[in-house]
Amino acid sequence: MRIFEPHIHMFSRVTDDYQRMFEHGIRAVLEPAFWLGQSRTNVGSFVDYFDTLIGWERFRSEQFGIHHFCTMALNPREANDDRLNQDVLDVLPRYLEKDSVVGVGEIGLDDQTRTEERFFAAQIELAKERGLPILVHTPHRDKLQGFRRCIDIIRESGIRMELVLLDHGNEETIKITRDLGCWSGFSVYPFTKMDEDRMVKICREYGVERIIVNSAADWGVSDPLMVPKTAAKLKAAGFGDEQIDQLVWRNPTGFFAQSGRLDPAEIAEPVPIDRRQTFTGNSVLRGQDPDRRG
Repeated sequence: MRIFEPHIHMFSRVTDDYQRMFEHGIRAVLEPAFWLGQSRTNVGSFVDYFDTLIGWERFRSEQFGIHHFCTMALNPREANDDRLNQDVLDVLPRYLEKDSVVGVGEIGLDDQTRTEERFFAAQIELAKERGLPILVHTPHRDKLQGFRRCIDIIRESGIRMELVLLDHGNEETIKITRDLGCWSGFSVYPFTKMDEDRMVKICREYGVERIIVNSAADWGVSDPLMVPKTAAKLKAAGFGDEQIDQLVWRNPTGFFAQSGRLDPAEIAEPVPIDRRQTFTGNSVLRGQDPDRRG
């Protein structure tokens, strides 16, 4: 089974995760820019982080056979910080031109403030100017209200719905997003958000078209193998190989291929591994034998 993990924060994961992900069929990842657990205090922190996503983190992923893409954005939680929000918005355009950047995200709402709404709308405009998809973070609190407000802002922007992925959904939200023409994202967590059994029920009721499943694994209690675990649950529930392949490979690759910077055929095979390579003189091996894959 080949899997595209379409929302995972590998910046906060270890190399063991990459190894286990490869062993479980993950051949490509999408890493959205996000909040690091502690607010940043100046735009330089964002610049270094953005450079890491398109530089070292992409190199590190490929050293374990996994293609790496990302989306760039000022995340909604930090959009409220007037010390840096406009400065981050000013540097974003140069990153949105990079080959491995296949969308704008995570953008959206968190505390559902007017400031968040303003920067959400501004970043949708950046995506529209470049024809890029958007990855929308929806609030963890008052989720149904937050989904509806996100949809209002998206409609007001005029961006095409097929370029919109509304993430962190649940059984309630799919009822209001299914007929919009956008894509519905579900984050499967060990103890919160969605779980594998609930995801099976959603797929049984609604099918797998325009549904994207991810782990959203980050620095908290999360599991980078939730997509392969969900696929296994679907298989056990009687879903066919074609349906599962559509859900965990063709849907996410098809969505982000709209950027014009991701070719599903090119990423179907693992990245050739050569651990003699370095990135600015640095290696993932830390002095170990380069002939060992690990």
